[in-house]
Amino acid sequence: MATSLAKENILRKIRQALSNPVPLPFAIQDSAHLSVFKNPSEDDAVLFAENFKKIQGKFSFCKSEADILNQLSALLQSKKWEKVFCKEDALTSLLQKINQNNYSDLASCDVSITGCEFLVARTGTIVMSTAQQSGRTTSIYAPVHICIAYTNQLVFDLKDALSFLKTKYNNNFPSLITFASGPSRTADIEKTLVTGVHGPKEVYCFLVES
Repeated sequence: MATSLAKENILRKIRQALSNPVPLPFAIQDSAHLSVFKNPSEDDAVLFAENFKKIQGKFSFCKSEADILNQLSALLQSKKWEKVFCKEDALTSLLQKINQNNYSDLASCDVSITGCEFLVARTGTIVMSTAQQSGRTTSIYAPVHICIAYTNQLVFDLKDALSFLKTKYNNNFPSLITFASGPSRTADIEKTLVTGVHGPKEVYCFLVES
C-alpha cells in the first residue's frame, strides 16, 4: 500500500512538471551548419602533415608528377619492396612509368598503393570508400599502405568530407567509408601500444600539388 502511494506521488509530480515546463535558458539555434572546430590560420596541407605525423604516419609533399615518381621510386628501392599491389588504373600508370610491375596477390605483397576520397587536415585522416577501384581490402591487408593524394582532396574536418561524399555520390553512396588515421594500433594487451596488429604497420601519404 505504501509502495503504491509513493509511486502515485512520483507520477503526480511528473505530470505537474510536464504541465508547467521550465523555459529554456538559451534560445534554440540551428546547429546543423555550425562547426565545433574553427579553421586554423595555417594551410590545410601543413595542418594535415603535422597531425598525420603525430599519429605515426609518414608524409611527403610532391610538387609535380615527376616529383612523385622520383620519391615513390626512391622509397620502393630503399625499402626493397618489389611486390607492389595496386588496383587503381591511374596509379598503375604511375608505377609503369618507374618500371614497377604490378603484383597480383594482395595476401603476399610487400606494399599496397591506393588513392583516397579525401584527406582530413584536422585529424590527419585518410578517407577511402568502396567506390574506389581499390575496394575494401587493399589498404588493410598489406603490411604497408601507401596513399597518393592531391591537394584538391584536402578538407578541414570529417564533417566536410562526409558532406562532399554525399554531394559526389548522391543516391549511390558507397557501402563502406573507411577513416584511416595512421597505422593500425592497439593497446588491448597489458595496455602496451602495438602497431600493425589489425592492419598495416606503416602508412605513407604522398600529397601531390594539384
